[in-house]
Amino acid sequence: MSKFITARRLTAAALTVGALTAAVAVPASAAGHDHRAKRPSVEISRVQYDSPGRDTRSNRSLNKEWVEITNNTRRAVNLDGWTLKDEDGHTYTFRHYRLDGRATVRVHTGQGRDTRSDVYQDRRNYVWDNRSDTATLRNDHRRFVDSESWGHHRHGGRH
Repeated sequence: MSKFITARRLTAAALTVGALTAAVAVPASAAGHDHRAKRPSVEISRVQYDSPGRDTRSNRSLNKEWVEITNNTRRAVNLDGWTLKDEDGHTYTFRHYRLDGRATVRVHTGQGRDTRSDVYQDRRNYVWDNRSDTATLRNDHRRFVDSESWGHHRHGGRH
């Protein structure tokens, strides 16, 4: 009978420990915290790194390669001096550009006339590697804002 009592006590102890662990964990999750990741104020929202069709290096083809930057806040953000960079160091710097609240700007690789919704890097060659690359957005103080990667990454990933 002593083995039965010991087993019951061990079971009761294990259940008590489990209950205490659950009681400690529940308040943090029940406190109304949102478990979804908070969206950044400004983010890289989409990347078209592989220009559709054949890569002809025409301006039309170059402009079908783009990165979208979205402002998720209600207030406009001054992007003057912000940079968008690939892993090879190709850098686009925003000049005199203000992104309205809840708006998106598409940064095209080729040449064109800048508007509120589209800006152009004025390049004659593709920037984004179709196999793998990382687009990195930094603010005017060179602080990291966001990045988007695809494929096998050269820095820290598989080759």
